[in-house]
Amino acid sequence: MYAIYLIVYGIILTGVLGVIASWIDRKVTARIHYRVGPPFLQPVIDIIKLMGKETVVPEGASKTTFLLAPIMGYASISVASAILWMNQLEVTQGFLGDIIVVIYLLTIPSISLMLGGFASGNPLARVGASREMKLMLSYELPFIFAILVPIIKSNYSLRLGQILASQAGGNVFALSFSGAIALIVSIICIQAKMGIVPFDIAEAETEIMGGVIIEYSGTPLAIFRLMKHMMLFTLPFFLIILYLGGFNFQGIGILYSILKYVLMLVIIVVIKNTNPRVRIDHAMRFFWGPATIASIVAIILSILGI
Repeated sequence: MYAIYLIVYGIILTGVLGVIASWIDRKVTARIHYRVGPPFLQPVIDIIKLMGKETVVPEGASKTTFLLAPIMGYASISVASAILWMNQLEVTQGFLGDIIVVIYLLTIPSISLMLGGFASGNPLARVGASREMKLMLSYELPFIFAILVPIIKSNYSLRLGQILASQAGGNVFALSFSGAIALIVSIICIQAKMGIVPFDIAEAETEIMGGVIIEYSGTPLAIFRLMKHMMLFTLPFFLIILYLGGFNFQGIGILYSILKYVLMLVIIVVIKNTNPRVRIDHAMRFFWGPATIASIVAIILSILGI
């Protein structure tokens, strides 16, 4: 049963939906810039072309770590998505503490980027990996604090299925004051998790020419790209489960579910296209300051029942 969820939902379905989300992101971004944008299959074509190119390992790099890093990130996001789908489709299939497992798995893509950057031996890649490490240490704290709000509101449950059940009947947590604050903080944090503007500090093509992925080519780079596409679906999906009652695949609920994800994706794309890249020290100051304070306020309000 778990293998089916992993292969069908975690790998295949999430991969397809992630590629579609990436195309929507690129298309909307192009329209904002008064360009036509790529054709529908362009993200797939890009990945296939990369997989057909030679994989070059830099001289002096730690070959094993360099090549395993993208596989580790891809595997973690696949398993995390499988757990989310398992709870979404059948709440009784979840297990105690599955939300903790998902949070842990969602940190591994960033760790894989750091490992790949440090293992490459390239000075610019190491600068990017250092930035990724600092950024991760910054956003994880307010992100975890924000996730405590739906846990508190679901009677301190650590099961994703129970969190979904607590929002049955349209009583979604995002409609409460504390839930809305936590959702806003979470959206900003996943922006940093995905490494997109204004938090694309670790890659920063105009500054460090790709940073952590500067030395990657061929299949490993394709795997990193696919991992990024899958994160563009999985992270909003996680927030929809926590704050917006998850997806509904019955009747008109299908359209409502699509609209929820599209709205989340539009917010991410708008943030991406209306903000400049921030400096790493500014990002750290923001996440350890206003973002963390806002998440703590949300926790206090949720405990008080507001």
